[in-house]
Amino acid sequence: MDLEERIQALRQGGDLDGAATQAIEGYGPEVLGFLVTLMRGENDARDVFAQACEDVWRGLAGFQGRSSLRTWFYTLARHAATRFRRSPHRRAGRHVSLSAASQAAERVRTQTLPHLRTEVKDKFAAIRDALEPEDRALLVLRVDRNMSWNEIAHVLAPDEVGSGDGLARASARLRKRFQGVKDDIRARAKQAGLIPDEES
Repeated sequence: MDLEERIQALRQGGDLDGAATQAIEGYGPEVLGFLVTLMRGENDARDVFAQACEDVWRGLAGFQGRSSLRTWFYTLARHAATRFRRSPHRRAGRHVSLSAASQAAERVRTQTLPHLRTEVKDKFAAIRDALEPEDRALLVLRVDRNMSWNEIAHVLAPDEVGSGDGLARASARLRKRFQGVKDDIRARAKQAGLIPDEES
């Protein structure tokens, strides 16, 4: 039984705390890594991750399954990041405790962040961090998380994904944008001397 099936079984059995804990512990490390890249900083990513975990816990009973739970968690994380950036009251400690789910979120943060500190110190970190937040998100979801274009459309363009045609249009637009992001990264890497000019 895979993670999605285990979570679904817990939900159907009425164990929402257990389902939320499984979702956070199973998908949390990759979602937190996504947020560290998106937010350009560990402290802000911690706060946004805590909010996204709260959103998972509160919203799990109403999750309708129009996407995978993994994709839904990423969508919640992206919305939490947007709310965080717009909030005039950014401060730590504003989250309420939500029993087992908040404990699971803390375990994920404690185990994942030390690993990410070394992971993001590669040669291309500065180039990636200079990208617009939406472009960083697109890069992480496609390259690091290997999401399909339809999954990415659900995360980055949920308002456009209402029908089959909307999903196809959003996916095509994001594929085109991704090509532009790749070209931008390559140009910056060449300028920084990380890729030889003769390499195509």
